[in-house]
Amino acid sequence: MTAHLLTLDDLAPADIEELLVLAAALKAKRQQGAPHALLAGKTLAMIFEKPSLRTRVTFEAGMTQLGGHAVYLAPADIRLGERETVQDAARNLERWVDGILARTFSQQMVERLAHYSRVPVINGLTDSHHPVQILCDLFTLWERRRPLRGLKVVFVGDGNNVCHSWLQGAAKLGLAFTLACPEGYEPDPAILAQAQDQAKATGARLVVMRDPVAAVREADVIYTDVWTSMGQEEERLRRLRDFEPYRVDRQLLAAAGPQVLVMHCLPAHRGEEIGDEVMDGPQSIVFDQAENRLHMQKAILVRLLGGKDVKV
Repeated sequence: MTAHLLTLDDLAPADIEELLVLAAALKAKRQQGAPHALLAGKTLAMIFEKPSLRTRVTFEAGMTQLGGHAVYLAPADIRLGERETVQDAARNLERWVDGILARTFSQQMVERLAHYSRVPVINGLTDSHHPVQILCDLFTLWERRRPLRGLKVVFVGDGNNVCHSWLQGAAKLGLAFTLACPEGYEPDPAILAQAQDQAKATGARLVVMRDPVAAVREADVIYTDVWTSMGQEEERLRRLRDFEPYRVDRQLLAAAGPQVLVMHCLPAHRGEEIGDEVMDGPQSIVFDQAENRLHMQKAILVRLLGGKDVKV
């Protein structure tokens, strides 16, 4: 692994596979009640410009379970780029803590933190990427449908930050990934092109199409996310109209078949991108995903803060 985790391009396929195995081992330790204080004495600074339930709780709980400590820094505590420069904040934090988690609006913000920091920086979500989410999702699927190569994942919705990280993850592990979205909501062309180039080496198939019903035929997984993300509130009415045909409901599941699993990175706007009957139905593994945020992120912390020599 590289020193930082800013996008999934920081990981080789072998790195991802190693994290899957490590997350499984840490999950087993947790379920057995076995101590695993692999990061005793380590401290993680957690910078949040956006609200969070899963990211904050799972990283903070994960550090505690690993024998370390996490320090939560709310938006008013730092105000990166306003109260002081990013480089000054990074150069202070690196002298006190062993790693930095940053959940920011701008991808450039986490990249600048990493540039100036001598301790690992982890992207906990930006407007462009959400790498830790997709690693947790890959782990959730790996538990059920391994090997992952060739698995058909259909993302129904916006070509957003989560979709960008899915494109990178699918390209690295040889998945068949399809985005079904309305016109004008495609992923960043540069990210898609780079993922398409990486896909040549793994046999991954990356497709963008319009028709959600055609997209989900023979899918192994239907994945969705909110139609209106943080910072897009002024677009809400237009997005509700444009995405109306892309709701994950019983009819869409029927087009995929009985084998399909349903995933959502949460938080969910029930009744918009996903129906209650699907979210709470037998094909949903949404809350398994949420649980696995804890286990996979602990694996990330162990590798970045503990290094290769740490044994589980």
